[in-house]
Parts: sequence; C-alpha cells; structure tokens
Amino acid sequence: MTAHNEIREVDSVMAKNTAKEYRNQVMYSVFVRNHSVEGTFEAVRRDLERIKALGVDVIWLMPVHPIGKTARKGTAGSPYAISDYRAVNPDYGTLEDFRRLVEDIHRLIMKCIMDVVYNHTSPDSWLAHNHPEWFYHKSDGSFGNHVGDWTDIVDLDYSNPGLWEYQIETLKYWAAMVDGFRCDVASLVPLDFWLRAREEVEAVRPGCIWLAESVEPFFIQAARGQGITALSDSEIFQAFDLSYEYDIYPYFQDYLDGALPLSRYAEAVTQQESIYPDNYVKLRFLENHDRLRAAAAIPGEAALLNWTAFLYFQKGMTLLYAGQERGCVHVPDLFEKDPVDWASGPDQTELLRRLYALKQNPLLTDSAYRVQALAGDILRAEHCSGGRQLTGIFSLKGNCGLAAVEAPDGIYPNLAVGGSVEVKFGRVSCQGGPIIFEAPRG
Repeated sequence: MTAHNEIREVDSVMAKNTAKEYRNQVMYSVFVRNHSVEGTFEAVRRDLERIKALGVDVIWLMPVHPIGKTARKGTAGSPYAISDYRAVNPDYGTLEDFRRLVEDIHRLIMKCIMDVVYNHTSPDSWLAHNHPEWFYHKSDGSFGNHVGDWTDIVDLDYSNPGLWEYQIETLKYWAAMVDGFRCDVASLVPLDFWLRAREEVEAVRPGCIWLAESVEPFFIQAARGQGITALSDSEIFQAFDLSYEYDIYPYFQDYLDGALPLSRYAEAVTQQESIYPDNYVKLRFLENHDRLRAAAAIPGEAALLNWTAFLYFQKGMTLLYAGQERGCVHVPDLFEKDPVDWASGPDQTELLRRLYALKQNPLLTDSAYRVQALAGDILRAEHCSGGRQLTGIFSLKGNCGLAAVEAPDGIYPNLAVGGSVEVKFGRVSCQGGPIIFEAPRG
C-alpha cells in the first residue's frame, strides 16, 4: 500500500470519529501566567472548584512550555515563542506541579487539553540549536518566518521527515498526561502531518480531543498567494474534531462595527450547515486571547446578555476565556505579566450555570440548525429534530419587538433567564432579553 493510500484511509476514518456530543460541552481557556498574581500551576489548581461550578467540561491550558529569550517581545515574552516542547515553564512550576494540576482537573470530571505550537519555535529553541535543518531559511541562509509581525519566532519546515518523527513523539509524550491538544495556527501545518499525528496519538490516548485554530478566509488567501500551506476548514475537519469559527468571525465583527447588516452574519452561520460534515463542531466564542473582550466589544448589559445566551445556544462547543465570567474588558497582555482583574465586574456564575444546563439539551447535540435576522436587530435561531424544536430569540441591541415563531400557541418556560414566554398567534413578544423555549414543531 502506498503512503498516499495510507493517508486517505486515515482520512476516511478521522472525519467520522468526532462525537456530536462535543456540541453539549463548554471549554474554559486559561493563561497560567496571567490567571493569578502568582501565575503558577498551583494557583490554577486552587481555582478549579470555582471553574467547575461555572459549568465546564474541558480546560484548555495555553502554552505551558519555556519561552525563548532571543528576539523576545516584552519583558515576559509570548507563550507562543516556545524554546522547548518537552519541558514546562519553570516560572509556572515543575512537571510534578503540572501533573498535579491535570490530576485535579480529572478528579473534578473535567478534561485537560494543552496548546501545541507546531508552526514555529523561538529562535533560540532546543530544536533550532540541535536541528537547524528542520527550519525555514531565507535566501541568505538565516532563519526566517512567513508572517512579518511574528518577529519573535522562526518557522519550521515540514518537508523534513525527521521533524515529523520528533513532533509526533512529543505529542505522544504529553498525551500520556492530557486529554487533547489545541493546535496553534493549525492551518499552516500540512494536513498529512495532522492525519498521521492523530492516528499515532490515538494509540496512547484513545478519544484524544483535537482542536484546530483555523484561520480567517483572508489569511488563507494571502498565504496561498505566497505559496504557503494554508488549510481551509473543510481540510481541517478531516483531521480535527473542532475548529475555530474564524470562517464567519469577520461577519460577526463587521456587524458589531456597523459595516454589515445582521442578516449577513445570520446567513454565514446557517451556511455552515451545508458546507461542513454532518458531525462538524465549531468552537463558538465571543472572545479569546487574540481578540477584544466581549464586554468591551459588545457594550451594554442587555446586548451582552443576549450574545452570551446565543453563544450557548449555537451548534458547537462553547468557549469561555478566563475573566469572561466577570465581565472583564481588559485583554491580558501576551508579552507581560498582566493578571486578570477578578473584581472587574459582576459575577455571571448563575447565568452561566443556567446556560450550561441548557447546553445539555439533546436538541443541541444533533439537529437541523438555522439562524435568521429579524427586524430591530433581533436574531431568531432554531434547532429542529424529531418533531421537537428549540427556539431562541436574541435581541442583540436590547430592543423590544414581536418575533414570528413556528410553535403552537401556549406558555413555555424561558430556558435562557427563567420565567415564561407566551406564544400567541405564532408570535412572541420580545422585551429586550433573551428567550429560549422548547416546543413541538408548529
């Protein structure tokens, strides 16, 4: 059997292995350095009970490895400029401290995934010193990278078989401890590498979770224009369980900026239903460490409440970035010590618990999903399956109005914020807050 046929055989298996139940889960992202003033594994471990109480299934640890010193940005440096893939950052603690953290995550019936940064390393990394032939080199023979403002890193070159072996062995080493990987700019690493890595890691960690940081359409187009590998989401889903929703993020951002009508965003979300595999899982987010905080990007209590409810209603896994539950507006610096201000806003724990209970609804696991824009910046979304329908009405600017729904007249519990909602003559009165109810299909 040829290597090409082996890869295609893996391909046919991998895309079908992803469990739709990931759509009922919530992931919580932790930047160890800035999660506390202490900035250690132990400090995160002491916070696990609180995190679990929010309704969290998976904790994603941003890179935990040592950070390079050459070309470092800022005082502390970016955690994505890694100097040694097989060690932990001594500022965070020891390997035993890391193991203890993961063990406690497991004790609380959560899973732990760690960041994998395989497109590049710091210029002074162990690999750069010991295997310079595994790196991209500029015409003058010096190390280089393909993205201009990433000046603190140098790119790896996956045309080298030895690099594949080293990277996969590293994944297997960590897979003995953790439950999965969030793969940084996964789109810039060859698909065949990810397919082989997934197959080999499965022997060490069956059911390993694979999350791809896929990239925006304009990034793909620009990279391909320079002859650089840039995987589309349809390619990513051959090897990964989950991918970022950067394919539609520009529509979200442009709507918030007033550059696009809500209908364009709604159409983009609905289109995902027809262009991805039946078991596709998007990582749904309002914020992450590379974007504005939701409380800053979405001003107004009512608007943020509606967007948060819609976040949990969406088909896909929900992402919370540490501090989101307290309405933080400041984005922690990637290059400096900059702890989360845990007293910055009201505690949203009770809201997130309620929405987490909603997230367990089987209609969110497997459904026909559509999203439509109504007048007054109101979004109507529906999950339909087996004669039942979960309907969400989200007033994204806190406006009041009537929303048409396909449900029998009656009074239903409002699963978003409590209370009840009345359907009369096929209409629901929206008073500015989120509405979610389950009913027979009308």
